[in-house]
Amino acid sequence: MAASTASRELFTEGVRAVLQSWPVLQIAVDNGFGGVYGQQKADWMVDVVQQYFHDNADLQQYEVEDFLTQLMDQEFDTMVEDGSLPQVSAGLLQLYDQWQQGALQQLQNTIQTLAHNKTPRAKVTAPPMQSDSESGEETQ
Repeated sequence: MAASTASRELFTEGVRAVLQSWPVLQIAVDNGFGGVYGQQKADWMVDVVQQYFHDNADLQQYEVEDFLTQLMDQEFDTMVEDGSLPQVSAGLLQLYDQWQQGALQQLQNTIQTLAHNKTPRAKVTAPPMQSDSESGEETQ
């Protein structure tokens, strides 16, 4: 098993890439579901998730899904109901498997693919408010 500090940092980078490409988490951060420290909570989640993998042997996908569900509920008051949990959990398990096998080049390629395929974050702005005089003119 690969246990060097550099390879563990590579796994952490992989966890970060998966979480940063997860729309549910990014929406929660962007919309303040985690409070004023939402981005710090998202960064903290990277460390917590990678530590979870290192502390638990032979994790199953449902266990990772349950862990992520708990984190999102507790830290962002968010229930993940878009069907993305299995995909995110499987991605994390794949990265951890690559790391355990010492397939660091493959792990690096997976991280680069995630970073390259990351969808741009949508910016939502409210439409400009009409004044009373403008709305009155339209109805006449």
